Amino acid sequence: MDEFKNRAILFDDESYGPLLSFIKDRQITDIDFNGTDLWLTDINKVKVKYDASLVTPKFLEVFINKVSMAVERQFNPANPILEAESDELRITAVHETVTTTGRAFCIRKAPAVPRYDATELIRQGYCGREVLALLINCVRTKMNFVICGDTGVGKTEFAKFLSGYIRPQDKVITIEDNPEWHYAKLYPGNDCIAIKVGKELAEGAGKPNAATMDYTSAIKTCLRLNPSWIMLSEARSKEAKSLLECWSTGVKGITTIHTDNVLKIPDRFMNMIKNSLDADRMVNDIYDFIDIGILLRVKEMPDGKSRRYIDQMCFFDREDGRNHAYMMVDDGKMSGDVLPASIQKKMGRAGITEPYVYDFGKGRAGYA
Repeated sequence: MDEFKNRAILFDDESYGPLLSFIKDRQITDIDFNGTDLWLTDINKVKVKYDASLVTPKFLEVFINKVSMAVERQFNPANPILEAESDELRITAVHETVTTTGRAFCIRKAPAVPRYDATELIRQGYCGREVLALLINCVRTKMNFVICGDTGVGKTEFAKFLSGYIRPQDKVITIEDNPEWHYAKLYPGNDCIAIKVGKELAEGAGKPNAATMDYTSAIKTCLRLNPSWIMLSEARSKEAKSLLECWSTGVKGITTIHTDNVLKIPDRFMNMIKNSLDADRMVNDIYDFIDIGILLRVKEMPDGKSRRYIDQMCFFDREDGRNHAYMMVDDGKMSGDVLPASIQKKMGRAGITEPYVYDFGKGRAGYA
């Protein structure tokens, strides 16, 4: 079994036993067993307790053993954490010797299906029609996006949605450690390369279940592959510097980060590259090469459901030696409709004369 296959779960549907219906239900995003209780979370962030008797001790033992064998990694008191993945699933198990609640596991789903539709986003109040049209036109203008927010707000899902408006002939390279973007599957026929990166394992942790290439190496390799767009699933550390350098060459991209305000994006990038000797000048590059910041949030509704929405959106710009951030959406509402001159100029060069107008009936990518 080669290293690539070691990263996948190589058993059939029967191995999921009583969980199979949840695996196949596209509305369910997470299946969690905490040692006692079984919890299911759906795409609306509604979490409910389910019949835990489905997870019998025998099933739990067989299921975890099959995962362990599939990735060729031991699961025992000396190796109490087990991680595995398939194209659409991520499984993490914790051994009972390091918990007080018993053996636990989490199955997180990232199916290769578009969960967001433009008309439905508008109907649900994710954002206004004008805001969504503006963002789609920014993709068509080939701008760089940074999408931020807490865990679980749907940053990757919205990034996947925006990437659907890229021209099919523009080469897209996705870089991620867990397969969630699924660009090649979502848009078959588009020019795409999907790169899988991994992390170093601690000594004695067993065989790696991911590629040995790190994010920084992957980004530098991408530049030799003639990309139009580079999609980095999440910027976490020093790779942020390599990403900015990549964008400075004219390659465009979308990435996600963790922060709670679009105006903190420059500081967050600076913190990620703080060990760089030339960090002081990098702040100007941040305003030069990041065009758009988007903050996503989740709001709890009276009916118990959760609503995802765009809380903030801004344009970053560096003009006449000064750095600027122009807020366009704040607290979920448009706070301005006059675009910065540099953004107007970019859109004009792309032939977009009405930034707040888009025909959503033209097809998802607008090229049908």
